[in-house]
Amino acid sequence: MKICVLIKQVPHQESVLKINADETWVDEKNLVFITNESDSYALEEGLLLKESQGGEVVACTLGPERAGQVLKDALAKGADRAIFLRDDSFDRLDSQGTARTFAAALKDEQFDLILLGLQTDDIGNAQLGPILAEELNLPHVTLVVGTEMLDRRVKVKQELEGGWFQHIEVDLPVLLTIQSGINKPRYASLRGIMGMKKKELRELTAADLGLNADDLAPDQTLARLYVPPKIKETVFLEGAPDEIVAQLVEKLANEAKVL
Repeated sequence: MKICVLIKQVPHQESVLKINADETWVDEKNLVFITNESDSYALEEGLLLKESQGGEVVACTLGPERAGQVLKDALAKGADRAIFLRDDSFDRLDSQGTARTFAAALKDEQFDLILLGLQTDDIGNAQLGPILAEELNLPHVTLVVGTEMLDRRVKVKQELEGGWFQHIEVDLPVLLTIQSGINKPRYASLRGIMGMKKKELRELTAADLGLNADDLAPDQTLARLYVPPKIKETVFLEGAPDEIVAQLVEKLANEAKVL
């Protein structure tokens, strides 16, 4: 079985985030970066499936030079090889552009299974999986909390709202977005860390993928990132109790808009 796992490097959850001077993103100076949490679970699920079914696991990421560390970590944990999509033109992609770039890199690999985390800890829009599946013309299942291989099919347990679950069987190839908690991610062993240095880590640019500026032009852009101003105002309500209640309800409904 040929499995691809998409991994993203994100700021540590306990990082103190400050907005940059241009108000376009956070200031990345002094931030500690780690592997996106749900992607760690996706990688572990891929490794478990390889161990039970055979085949290979290919880790893939897109990002700046520092993002290569998540691929090294994946190789140390057991991934067989890695693909690093690195180009300055990738720095401000939207979800559609990111999916289009991954699709260009993966389309000729003929993967049986593509796994990625449900969403990233930095953006959290959960768009990449479904869009990438459409780009590759693959079926997909989101919010997966369990997998079982059935020959050329996979049976998945999907989390629904309100504590409900459903089981779905789908033919390979397929794309799955993995929910955190599906398994227990492993640590890299010393042997794995040493062996990682001998594994293939291939870098691909936009030119390598045959992508031009029009292919990567975002359909949506972030106009401004800012902290909402804090506005405090004290209002004293006067009158009889029933009048005060009426005034309070009116303000909650029409000004605070919480009713």
